[in-house]
Amino acid sequence: MLTILGFAMIATFLVLIMMKKMSPIAALVLIPAAFCVFVGKGAKLGDYVIDGVTGLAPTAAMLMFAIVYFGVMIDVGLFDPIVRGILRFCKADPMRIVVGTAVLAAIVSLDGDGSTTFMITVSAMYPLYKRLKMSLVVMTGVAAMANGVMNTLPWGGPTARAATALKVDAGDVFVPMIPALAVGLVAVIGLAYVLGVRERRRLGTLALDEVLVTEKETETVLVGAGGTGTPDSPAPGGGSGTTTGTTTTGSDDAGDERFAALDPDRPTLRPRLYWFNALLTVVLLTAMIMELLPIPVLFLLGAALALSVNFPHIPDQKARLAAHADNVLNVSGMVFAAAVFTGVLQGTGMVDHMATWMVDVIPEAMGPHMALVTGVLSLPLTYFMSNDGFYFGVLPVLAEAGAAHGVTPLEMARASLVGQPLHMSSPLVPAVYVLVGMAKVEFGDHTRFVVKWAAATCLVILGAGILFGTI
Repeated sequence: MLTILGFAMIATFLVLIMMKKMSPIAALVLIPAAFCVFVGKGAKLGDYVIDGVTGLAPTAAMLMFAIVYFGVMIDVGLFDPIVRGILRFCKADPMRIVVGTAVLAAIVSLDGDGSTTFMITVSAMYPLYKRLKMSLVVMTGVAAMANGVMNTLPWGGPTARAATALKVDAGDVFVPMIPALAVGLVAVIGLAYVLGVRERRRLGTLALDEVLVTEKETETVLVGAGGTGTPDSPAPGGGSGTTTGTTTTGSDDAGDERFAALDPDRPTLRPRLYWFNALLTVVLLTAMIMELLPIPVLFLLGAALALSVNFPHIPDQKARLAAHADNVLNVSGMVFAAAVFTGVLQGTGMVDHMATWMVDVIPEAMGPHMALVTGVLSLPLTYFMSNDGFYFGVLPVLAEAGAAHGVTPLEMARASLVGQPLHMSSPLVPAVYVLVGMAKVEFGDHTRFVVKWAAATCLVILGAGILFGTI
């Protein structure tokens, strides 16, 4: 019964948010609360929620201060050279911009943290997508898939969990998987090329000079009209309007702070402190990779230092905090709402029953092929439950079944990594709310777009792993 209710709860959540019948925050809270009451455990709802919040509180704190930190870095101009460099390299070509998004997300993912990756990637690429009126779900989808492939790095989390759960060496799990993961990354970049070509056909290709000229013309028109403008109606799939050839690239509100990333005259710029801010960011990311302190503490210290040095006057600090309050509230609200969902799933025992059922339905004849089965199961299981739940709850059971047929724990651990490109878009992953929140994309739109492509990427990695003999 709990198995059916668990799948029903997840399905209800996904359907409602994809059909935009409920906001993600409301759905994450109300749907699990209703199911908790339905299974007769309403009296324990409070305990489940508190357990969920307690588990995710450090993540919420990290995201809050990380958003403030990177928001300040955007304000002071740390990423402006990146934006200008990408714009010059891409030459306002949608295909190059989408490919650049995949490459940038993959490179930044080397720090092992999805939230940081999405904040840096969106900060750099968002102005380009908006200026050229490209589909924003293409940006979020490509970034999520690239990060999902790179999330398998030993310090990214899944590999360490798999190695710990099966008591094997993380290096022995990861290194043989490098060729298969490289194929997966190439597949993501190839998909980015295809999606970019599709965007180019829809929008046309603009020269850099035309983009910069139309920016100035747009701003002049907006100022002459008293600073008001009517944005184009959003295009299906997260874009905003349709242009062809070399028509104007922007009728957006000039007051949008995201556009400020390309404004060389904004008052928050701190060019004299550029190298200080760059060094601070490098030190922060290095300390995070080396785990010198917990990540929430690092970002708390970093945000406080960045604010104090760049904006020594208290009114200016308050203004910067207020400017980023919307993103902070949106993302942290999503995380705490997700805590209700995960708390009920785990507290009621639904997730355990779901995992047991999926293991039990595997035919006995598939025993010798348990690595393949694990790779396939990693797609839905890591999407519908946390990495901790899958790697510490399900994988050991699957590995035991595989061991009875001669499948080694190393093969099982490698196969379990296959589903990560899809996992990074799971509603149970806090980082995805950073991605869609900063990109101003509806979670349902992102889900509809990315699931099919992410699943295909996972299967490419699985096929490559089998071909290379590592799975």
